[in-house]
Amino acid sequence: MSSEQETSNRRTGRPPLTERRKAATRMDIAREAVRLFTSKGVAETSAEELAEAAGVSIRTLWRYCPGPGKESFVRPLLTHGIEDVARALADWAPGEALPDQLRGQAGGEEHADMATMLALVRLTKDEPEIRAVWLQAHRDAEPAFATGIAHRTGRRADELTVKTEAAMVNTALRVAVEHTADHAPAPEKAGTVLRAALREVLPTISREAPAAAAGHALPGAPA
Repeated sequence: MSSEQETSNRRTGRPPLTERRKAATRMDIAREAVRLFTSKGVAETSAEELAEAAGVSIRTLWRYCPGPGKESFVRPLLTHGIEDVARALADWAPGEALPDQLRGQAGGEEHADMATMLALVRLTKDEPEIRAVWLQAHRDAEPAFATGIAHRTGRRADELTVKTEAAMVNTALRVAVEHTADHAPAPEKAGTVLRAALREVLPTISREAPAAAAGHALPGAPA
């Protein structure tokens, strides 16, 4: 990559090309893992089968593994939306409308992996290892939610109220996705169902609390 491209990436916050390629490889492996896990089960799917399906060597496969077991290969699909929300909270300035990621309104094209991700969430019911990855992904994201809320409201991320609000956002997002996985009538309509679920479970954080509440704006409190 040229120095001009590197400078451009730093200026826009866009990851370098090598990092984007790595992320794309992780997503390709995750998609193939979901396909095999849903058709055969986690225990019955070997790493060799997954490597062949993803078009990588077994050595490369394990280099991209984000955890100790093969079930962790699906994590990039689970964390994509969570990370989007964490970024939205961090960028959400006081007085601005609730970000699209939290309002559940369309913000461009539907994510291409929506159907795959929802199939994976349905798999959490029958595969304890996948359920553990799903719950851990949310647990790992909660500090980022707290940091975003703290940045927006002028509080500290380690305050109890901030951590509680982050947990509320986290749980609401998880439940909304799980509800969508169970009730989406068809893959092409999954985005619409998910947006409706988010609008239903996340209405209060779009409103500012009165300043009397210890001088802070609480995104989880009614106005």
